[in-house]
Amino acid sequence: MAYLWGVTLLWAFSFSLIGVYLSGTVDAYFAVLTRTLLASLVFLPLIRFARIPMQLALQLMFIGGIQLGVMYLFLYQSFSFLSVPEVVLFTIFTPVYITLLNDLLNRRFTFWYLATASLAVIGAGVIRYNEISTGFLVGFLLVQGANLCFAFGQVAYRQVMLTEKQSGREVLEHREVFGYFYLGALLVAVLGMLIWGNWEKLPVTTTQWVVLLWLGLVASGAGYFLWNKGATLVDAGALAIMNNALVPAGLLVNLLIWNREVDLTRLLLGGLIILLALWINEKLVRPRVEVQQA
Repeated sequence: MAYLWGVTLLWAFSFSLIGVYLSGTVDAYFAVLTRTLLASLVFLPLIRFARIPMQLALQLMFIGGIQLGVMYLFLYQSFSFLSVPEVVLFTIFTPVYITLLNDLLNRRFTFWYLATASLAVIGAGVIRYNEISTGFLVGFLLVQGANLCFAFGQVAYRQVMLTEKQSGREVLEHREVFGYFYLGALLVAVLGMLIWGNWEKLPVTTTQWVVLLWLGLVASGAGYFLWNKGATLVDAGALAIMNNALVPAGLLVNLLIWNREVDLTRLLLGGLIILLALWINEKLVRPRVEVQQA
């Protein structure tokens, strides 16, 4: 859980940095390309090419391309149809997708994981509910595409690495293989920039470049590595719930540093509901599921 809580705090700052310094001034696809390129450069020297089976390398590239690359393409397109509050609101379904995809991969159905994930969705909804404009169906579907990509990547990486650990082959450290994840995302980001990118909206200030460096090296580079590694150390229920812990964390950071308006009552209530879902999962659901699957 320590990995997931740490990255939650890390990404809470990222949303504010993007909104304050990059949104509307720097091309979104260039920002994605920069982030994935920097993250790739960090992990590329760590790849143990000779020791990694080709099948595992291709699986990791595919997961990275979906979780990071295609997810961002869906997400940034959705802003053409939705307001920012609507986009944030519609991301709260990710925990439900995680529980359903995890059960699908394992050919089972775990009702209690779905129940606690749904409780986390309710908590995030309490925090982020706003009036929804008409004609939002296309944007809604785009955000759900992003949610599914992010959920799929987490579940698939967790499944692939756990299977690799149980295969009897030499166990590889996450850092020795994760560069392939970013290479897959980089391929998608390059295509996105070539097709949809606006070369006239590149960074022009030192602050914008510094923010991009931080997002690429820390938020993307360290963030996705630690998050996906953390995903292999917890059960599917906890992973699902932690996806919505970012909502109160992000709002709190935005309030304390940039003094943006936020409903403190809803923030507190929604945050408590998410923590309640996490507590129920850890104390009641996970032990019960482990006994059933033993």
